[in-house]
Amino acid sequence: MTQNSAYLSDDALPLRGIKVLELSHMIMGPAGGLVLADLGAEVIKVEPLDGDRTRRLKGSGIGYFPVFSRNKQSLAVDLKSAEGQALVRELAHGCDMLVENFRDDSLAQYGLDYATLSAANPRLIYVSLKGFLSGPYKQRTALDEVVQMMGGMAYINGGTGAPQRVAPSVNDILGGTFGVVGALAALHDRQRTGRGRHVRAGLFENNLLLVAQFIAQYQLTGTAPIPMGDKRTPPWGVYDIFNTQDGRVFVAVVSDANWQTFCRDFLPPSFGEDERLRTAIQREAARPWLVPAVAEVLKSWKAADLCAALEASGLSYGPIRQPHDLLDDPHLNQGGALLPTTMPDGQRVAAAALPIEFDGRKVGKRLDPQPVGAQTRQVLRGLGMDEARIDALVRQGVVAG
Repeated sequence: MTQNSAYLSDDALPLRGIKVLELSHMIMGPAGGLVLADLGAEVIKVEPLDGDRTRRLKGSGIGYFPVFSRNKQSLAVDLKSAEGQALVRELAHGCDMLVENFRDDSLAQYGLDYATLSAANPRLIYVSLKGFLSGPYKQRTALDEVVQMMGGMAYINGGTGAPQRVAPSVNDILGGTFGVVGALAALHDRQRTGRGRHVRAGLFENNLLLVAQFIAQYQLTGTAPIPMGDKRTPPWGVYDIFNTQDGRVFVAVVSDANWQTFCRDFLPPSFGEDERLRTAIQREAARPWLVPAVAEVLKSWKAADLCAALEASGLSYGPIRQPHDLLDDPHLNQGGALLPTTMPDGQRVAAAALPIEFDGRKVGKRLDPQPVGAQTRQVLRGLGMDEARIDALVRQGVVAG
């Protein structure tokens, strides 16, 4: 565990004592496993003998493994071998949860489907993270970008005729998290019933929730929302990015009280005295001339000075940054939101902690991302195997480690 008063101690982690088997790849499954692992569960990730392929991704995928692999043990097994399948089944029989994000029914060929495993371990909570939930699309495979395109997210994020995916893997990450929400609900229910459940979470349905406000907007108004890439009309008079001498700052003035403060501290007296700007509805209608007028005033500021002044006034704002700028953010650093992480090859990154606090403390890092099969021997010893038997399995290519 990261030794810092900002983090819970190991014996205070809420899921301590829960054992999880993770059969996953890419993002959705590893994201769900990460949440459970960070919350204190013992998560054993089953990998191919040469490791999960996210270990080898480059370009925009190079960050997947370091971000979603901490606090997990690595068990390297050849699942195509009968002996490897038997090992993983035996391990699942002693687990509280299993998390998987493979194609529907693909694990049945290994005897690792819910029906088979729950027959031997009725208390097992089996979490399937899929592209689609029940319905005609159930058997389809999906990716985050696929459901963003077919689910309206790319349309509303882009411009007319030019859909644009949201850059982060929002459906994978949040979909995996909703799988965990279902798993924790099932864990609570198991206390009463003694039985586990099969929990499913879907990318497409997750996307539906994220665009639901736009669907409701259309039903209530009869007008389709304007894509964010086009010139949209915010619901408030001042809710925009403004240029300064040396940067850009987003400023949000959303209430009448905010407006009075903004006029007092930042604008010439004529703004506060203007009867056309008294209410939020009036200011929204005045945007065509109000926003350029405010921009003319704010452009003389330096970005840091404007942010400091907005902070002092209690107004909502945000400097425009790139993601890597957050490495130097004082709030994130002092609050323990960035976890120093060492990769198996010695490279170091700062990864995001879960955005949760328990009694004022976050959950931190107990284990860096591990080399392929680093805990294979430890896990097999836990199944009662001696070193001679483990050595034989290594020689046979059933396991690695």
